[in-house]
Amino acid sequence: MTPPVRIGVQVQPQHADYAQIRDAVLRSEDLGVDVVFNWDHFYPLYGDPDGKHFECWTMLGAWAEQTERVEIGALVTCNSYRNPDLLADMARTVDHISGGRLVLGIGAGWFEKDYDSFGYEFGTAGSRIADLGQALPRITARLAAGNPAPTRKIPVLIGGGGERKTLRLVAEHADVWHGFGDAATIARKSAILDEHGREVGRDTASLVERSAGVDAPPEDVADALLEAGVTLFTVGVGGPDYDLGLVERWVRWRDDRR
Repeated sequence: MTPPVRIGVQVQPQHADYAQIRDAVLRSEDLGVDVVFNWDHFYPLYGDPDGKHFECWTMLGAWAEQTERVEIGALVTCNSYRNPDLLADMARTVDHISGGRLVLGIGAGWFEKDYDSFGYEFGTAGSRIADLGQALPRITARLAAGNPAPTRKIPVLIGGGGERKTLRLVAEHADVWHGFGDAATIARKSAILDEHGREVGRDTASLVERSAGVDAPPEDVADALLEAGVTLFTVGVGGPDYDLGLVERWVRWRDDRR
């Protein structure tokens, strides 16, 4: 069964005061988006490299209280920055604070400045993906052991496009795959994901939602991405102004389809 079309916004926690971030989240919820994401970094990814920036998971705890309807999560958590058992317990806690609205987005990590400045070992792309593969079963086990248990089966979103290793982890563990690239790239990698799914005995075509970021209006890219299987479309917005004009167009497109 194809999941419903959903619209997300990534409120990038950079170049803004927290009051401006909070306002953007609440405006996004008022617009009717389905999911509000942040990201898991310690420094801005563009603009002034040492500009204002805030931490991901403490912010998600605040969003859990500040919002009422939208799902919330990181696009994506860096697996390297927290012990996986601790991360699972953080996720369980935010799940309860939000009343069951957390999406556990996670990836292997890539931003070397974060690692160097905060004392994490950067390693290699291969070692970071291997670490993610070891962490995911630990996260699942810790969630199952929590008291109280999570309010629901917390959806796991894995971001990344590595065809041999990352997509294998998606096939094994994810409820949502966040891919990168144009529609043709996502379609090709989606087919590879389903090949991995067949190998591990999981029907990823029906069990794993496809997600992608969008930076163009729906009339330009939506049809091709839908054809590629994408049903979760996320617009990134940066501070300090957090212009939601493009987000509003995507929400209107979603509603017109309905």
